[in-house]
Amino acid sequence: MSISKGPQVFPRAEYVRRLAAVKAEMVKREVDALVVTFDRSINYLTGYTARSAYVPQALVISVGEEEPTLILRLMDVPAGMHLSFLERNKIIGYPESLVGNPDKDGYDAIIDFLQEANLTKRGVGLEMGQLPARAAENFKKRVPGARFVDCTHLVTWIRVIKSDLEITLMKEAAAIADAGMMRAAEVIRPGVHEADAVAEILSTLASGANGNHGTGIANIFMCSTPRTGTCHITWSDDIFRQGSQVNLELGGVRHTYTAAVMRTFSIGKPSDRLCRLHDAEVAGLEAALDKVRPGATCNDVAEAFNRTIGKLGFQKESRCGYGIGIDWNEAVTSLREGDMTVLKPNMTFHLMLGNWIDEDFGYVISETFRVTESGADVLTRVPRRIFQI
Repeated sequence: MSISKGPQVFPRAEYVRRLAAVKAEMVKREVDALVVTFDRSINYLTGYTARSAYVPQALVISVGEEEPTLILRLMDVPAGMHLSFLERNKIIGYPESLVGNPDKDGYDAIIDFLQEANLTKRGVGLEMGQLPARAAENFKKRVPGARFVDCTHLVTWIRVIKSDLEITLMKEAAAIADAGMMRAAEVIRPGVHEADAVAEILSTLASGANGNHGTGIANIFMCSTPRTGTCHITWSDDIFRQGSQVNLELGGVRHTYTAAVMRTFSIGKPSDRLCRLHDAEVAGLEAALDKVRPGATCNDVAEAFNRTIGKLGFQKESRCGYGIGIDWNEAVTSLREGDMTVLKPNMTFHLMLGNWIDEDFGYVISETFRVTESGADVLTRVPRRIFQI
């Protein structure tokens, strides 16, 4: 008996639209077949969300075929059938003999499929930036006559502009992120173990908000005194203490679509230094959001923030944010000076204004926003204040 098709997050027409956009770009690059190996892009194009990318897998798109072919480890085929919009005959499993084999692996199965389907006669697109070096060499070695084209960010650039259906999920994810942050404000207390507080936050992120459950857990970064000068570390085996500062970054997730938010907590009265930095960052955040409109650039947004906090005596060395959507970071756009990417409606960004000033002192605040015809639509709605406990 075959596994049943699960509830689909998007209608078939949405996936066909996305695939059509990819195929149009393939034609421009004179690519007849595109091998997508980045799991987030496979998710975008099929609905497949299983965490199976620790072994080779690929979505092979042919300009001449309406549906692509998903190639997975054999044990993951039922998940592919259940999660994706694809027909059963478009999901292929390779044998277990290619797993943990030092001589051959799943990429050999992908190459075999390309050859058997006669897809190597013209241009073949590969996500070179995602492939292990050995796999890239194997493609060239086994198909010496093929013309390989680097298409590393082809799908990602298409993902940058969301459909209205995707924006709905981003808004739901933002509400979950807000709920998680407000729960943090309830459970961060002197004497509480950081792990116990995080357990409560995680429970809220899973339970969701407004009747929409969280469907995944994104990273939580909790950096408390004396670690507020750090950024990408998780909670410690420690307790919160009177006088401590806590920097918290978390995200809500709806069907892999993620909205992130950051806020700073102070157990007791915040220091004058922290208050001055907070006031400067909020002013910069508002200046940055005021610059958001179609036709403006990522550079314009970052410049507005940097100029504003500079006048108030601070600077931020790291970028001001990045595109966000499926998972956390879309990796092709940055809110930084010098990035001249033009903003377009339904782009979504994490305006990430964490500022790590000294090894033992930093501060965080952020919002997830959408670009609209009239400016920035801020999706996260946590109060922009230092949460004093």
